[in-house]
Amino acid sequence: MLYGIAAATAALLLAAVLAALLRVPALRLGVLDRRRQRPLPVLGGLAVVIVTCLVAWTGEWTRVAPLGDGVGRLLFAAAGVAVLGLVADVWRLRARVLVAGTAVAAVCVVPYDETGVPGGMLAVVWIVVASLAFRGLDHADGLAGTVGVVTAFGAGACAAAEVMDGLAVLLSVFAAALTGFLMHNWHPARVGMGACGSLFTGFLLSSSVVFTRAGYAIGPSAAVVCCLGAVAAADAVLVVLTRAVARRPLLRQRPDHLAHRLRGLGLTPQGSVVLLGACSFSAVLVGVLVHTGWTGEGAALWVAGGALLAVLVLLRIPVRPPRRAPSTQVTGPLRVRNG
Repeated sequence: MLYGIAAATAALLLAAVLAALLRVPALRLGVLDRRRQRPLPVLGGLAVVIVTCLVAWTGEWTRVAPLGDGVGRLLFAAAGVAVLGLVADVWRLRARVLVAGTAVAAVCVVPYDETGVPGGMLAVVWIVVASLAFRGLDHADGLAGTVGVVTAFGAGACAAAEVMDGLAVLLSVFAAALTGFLMHNWHPARVGMGACGSLFTGFLLSSSVVFTRAGYAIGPSAAVVCCLGAVAAADAVLVVLTRAVARRPLLRQRPDHLAHRLRGLGLTPQGSVVLLGACSFSAVLVGVLVHTGWTGEGAALWVAGGALLAVLVLLRIPVRPPRRAPSTQVTGPLRVRNG
């Protein structure tokens, strides 16, 4: 317990400092996200990855907080996905490469002895979709980090209920590192998460849910998964429907995500993130209650119905491309993040 508090505190402080330090080399090297109103350095996610791995492996190395069976492999695979995302931040990578790399990592971490082969394949699909959905959430200042923190606490509560102490500590360290990063990512953000941090976030959280639900029936597990990933899933469904109806390329970035639609309703950037964070908290709370048996899996239908209703309503909200700030001169080689 004391180690968990100390580790989380250290992760928060280290991530806050490292995210600030990595902002300068990101600007010098031109590792920027140019989809927003102003070019944003995107090495903040790398700070989250480094701090999470460093603090977690310190506990494993000292045997003060062993990660447990399979959790070390999970963290290693998540770090591999983060490296792939870092490459996508610095150089252009095709979407199929990100999907293939994430799928390979997911195949390596699923506990097939508990899920079975069919369940394991479904888990791989879930991990890949959730990872890409969290990358999609990185379209507004503070959104991916806020939803990630809330989901990490929910997944950590589920892990603690299963007496998976190593995984619970890892998720608390990760949540603290995300919180430290959010100190610089809240609107107006000074540093972004990038594909490195968003893919790491989605992969780590979705894989953790798979670990905690391994051995359970598919129906209740699907209910928990639906609740813990409600906001990311709603954003992905909204984008797919919007671009399919408009017959636009699915992978071409446009201001048609959740936060963009809420801005169209008149909410401020901070207000839209707070609202989506509150929605995530409500859905995650239901997921934890379903996992621990305090409520039936039918409660997840209310979460799914609410998310679907929100998507259908927001589909009718027109959005306009944001005004871009005048470009500023950036020293060093220019790296444009692939949308």
